[in-house]
Amino acid sequence: MANTTNSQRLLYEQDLVAWCDDTVQKLKADRFQEIDIDSLIEEIAGLAGRDRRELKSRFRVLLAHLLKRIYVESPNRYRGWEITIREQRQQLRDLLEQSPSLRNDITSLFPKLWSEALAIVREDYPQAKFPDQWEFSHEIDALLNEKFW
Repeated sequence: MANTTNSQRLLYEQDLVAWCDDTVQKLKADRFQEIDIDSLIEEIAGLAGRDRRELKSRFRVLLAHLLKRIYVESPNRYRGWEITIREQRQQLRDLLEQSPSLRNDITSLFPKLWSEALAIVREDYPQAKFPDQWEFSHEIDALLNEKFW
């Protein structure tokens, strides 16, 4: 069994997709004793972390582009910013549909992500006047659907 665990760990380190395929086959066949449990735990924990990182990244991009669209006077760029806003909103809706519990994270992450997005746009557009606080609804459905401009 130690040999199986070592070969499983080696497979995990060398080829994650092959390790996943092998682990799924073993789970389906009820061959639990052959599964590298430590790596399985690591991957499951990593999935939640990946989704949280994606949520934060997409939400930060959404806020930055909303700020640009609302406060930066540059009509030639509006279309590009609006396309990015639509894309980020759709990707966020898809992510929240898959993992509804992430909705709770948005509420707690909003202040930090707002500050980060604000810092980005202030650096990129020093001539624009951005508010210190988000002036619109903080509700996730509003952020994902409303046209604030």
